[in-house]
Amino acid sequence: MINLSPAVRIFVATKPADMRCSFNGLFQLAKNHFEEDPYAGNLYIFRSRRANMIKVLWWDIDGFALFCKKLEVGSFLFPDVRFINGKYEPIEIDRTELMMLLEGIDTGSAKRLKRYRKKTDQRAAATSKVHQIRSAESRNPAAAAQGERRKE
Repeated sequence: MINLSPAVRIFVATKPADMRCSFNGLFQLAKNHFEEDPYAGNLYIFRSRRANMIKVLWWDIDGFALFCKKLEVGSFLFPDVRFINGKYEPIEIDRTELMMLLEGIDTGSAKRLKRYRKKTDQRAAATSKVHQIRSAESRNPAAAAQGERRKE
């Protein structure tokens, strides 16, 4: 069981990364792809092309830690790739979604019961909006696709 503080932000790269990368390569990917400060203590999750391997980069108090998990059978179920304005958009998830990703649970089919959440800043509000959109899309993918066509 991984115990993470609620203050830790978790980012998932939707574009597959080169799994030969280690600390320095993943540091550059986190800095460029997520446009976040890798020293902030956030978790940056990178996936392999086949989605059977993940690497997690995390800044601890005195250095980077790199966690890796490779599945012998099956694959991880990642959020859909988001390609917006010519670039891949990362996705921010919460602790619960990370645990479900690691355990192989489909977050789209899981039903989240209503809970109180204190909004701490504008990012939290934006994240909440993303979660609402994602859960609406998982409940009715046809309506979500139709909504995307209307925006264009």
